[in-house]
Amino acid sequence: MAKPFEFADFVDEFQVPFVYFNHQDGYWNDEGDYIEEKDDPIPMTGIILPLTENDLRYAEAGTYSQKEKKLYTVDPLEEGRLIEYKGDKYTIQAFKDYTDYADVYIYLARWREK
Repeated sequence: MAKPFEFADFVDEFQVPFVYFNHQDGYWNDEGDYIEEKDDPIPMTGIILPLTENDLRYAEAGTYSQKEKKLYTVDPLEEGRLIEYKGDKYTIQAFKDYTDYADVYIYLARWREK
């Protein structure tokens, strides 16, 4: 069944590149060597927008700064992971869950100081 709101074409039209860092914990391999943890960079695309004044005013989880962004993507991301966009790093947090209604995932990207 199709979702009531289909935004994937919109994402394709206005997408920008960003890098998603997929964290892999360290582990012991079969030879008994320890493999260090690492963050594998994965190139992705999505729509990255500044927060609106309403987003800033009605923040449920505390206050947001104007450096935070909204991220729309057709691929699910894991909360707490890092992304890099235009040289700045952000931590992915859930924003609002519209997956029952739309074909995109919407996240809050919290800016991290350098």
